[in-house]
Amino acid sequence: MTLLEQQRDRARLAVGEELKSFLYHPSPEVLFALLENPAVDDALLGLLLSRKDLPAEIIENIATRKNFLKTYAVKRSLVFHPSAPRLVAIRLLRDLYLMDLVQFSLSPSASTELKRHAEEYIIARLPQLPLGQRITLARRGPARVAGALIATGHAQVLEIALDNPRLTEAQVLKVLWHDKLPQIVVLTVANHRKWSQHYNVRLALVRNSSTPLAIVLSYLPQLTVVDLRELAAPGIVPENLRKYLQAEVNRRMQASKLEAAAEPQSLRGELLSQPKNQDRSEEE
Repeated sequence: MTLLEQQRDRARLAVGEELKSFLYHPSPEVLFALLENPAVDDALLGLLLSRKDLPAEIIENIATRKNFLKTYAVKRSLVFHPSAPRLVAIRLLRDLYLMDLVQFSLSPSASTELKRHAEEYIIARLPQLPLGQRITLARRGPARVAGALIATGHAQVLEIALDNPRLTEAQVLKVLWHDKLPQIVVLTVANHRKWSQHYNVRLALVRNSSTPLAIVLSYLPQLTVVDLRELAAPGIVPENLRKYLQAEVNRRMQASKLEAAAEPQSLRGELLSQPKNQDRSEEE
């Protein structure tokens, strides 16, 4: 019998300090045998899962054993382990507590796909959450969760979510893309000290049917002619707004023509004045 075979057999039966020593064994074969040991409890399993170098096949094996998955701490350790297989993490994510889902979604080591799953589980729970937890998520949650909270139009979380440092312009634009948006959302965004200054946000507010006309008209002079023409195309904005857009385009075109007409006269005046100035300089 080889040394590895002897260690494998001992791992199945060891107790106490000898058992603990097997938790750090480099061989997957010995670790598989260790999982068969009835003395392996939740505490020892937690120590095993704290190993960052734990092979993925060991994690997958633990995730198939119902007796191990009875404990929440084991499920959490499996999901958070950097070597956790994708399907194992997806299956166990839904069992995590809310704030553990938030922590996972903000983890720099988690994959983009798994973070997205975590965010979706959080968003699905939003309607059932008490106000205090929604405020916490609005303040510290990931960008997609903050965006979902903004879209609800709840006055007590709206301003907090807009101040979330993780909130991105993309998420704000995604919210403003919804047509039937509570008007409190567009009003709060339009008056927000940060987001109201973003050109794309102003453009999205102009497009949104819930934005008051006074706010829309105040933004028109700041939009490019290209965007104004696009918005004035049939079917983009309500008909009563199209006339204002077309009027702004016409105003810009007239202003451009006046500037173009004035430019040659100004240039000719400068050319005529140059010889006089030069003669005067020579006389002096």
